[in-house]
Amino acid sequence: MQQIEHIGIAVKNLAESNDLFQKLLGKPPYKTEEVESEGVNTSFFMMGNNKVELLEATKPESPIAKFIEKRGEGVHHIAFAVKDIRKEMARLEKEGFRLLNTEPKSGADNKLVCFLHPKTTNGVLIELCQEKV
Repeated sequence: MQQIEHIGIAVKNLAESNDLFQKLLGKPPYKTEEVESEGVNTSFFMMGNNKVELLEATKPESPIAKFIEKRGEGVHHIAFAVKDIRKEMARLEKEGFRLLNTEPKSGADNKLVCFLHPKTTNGVLIELCQEKV
């Protein structure tokens, strides 16, 4: 793994949260995007070499909607940048981590992504991110 790529925060209302984080961070999001396959609208704030991603559910059955229903708004995941996502997935699976998807999926911000089950990572949802080429 190279570095923390972003921290994902589940929010109920993206527009209101964008305003709040713009005031907090002193800058607007550099990008907003819908990821239809995951049922989310996202926005990204650049913070040095790292990002903060806000995630709002677009469907009641989406993972973000379920997360907010169970836990409320807050930190949803930590994402790590990787050079070769398939190689990293194989390595982590051999180490005993449980992958939530067997193949990388298309994610926001031009990334291939894979999630690790929080039961195998001390309760933290971990996302692996590789820049699409």
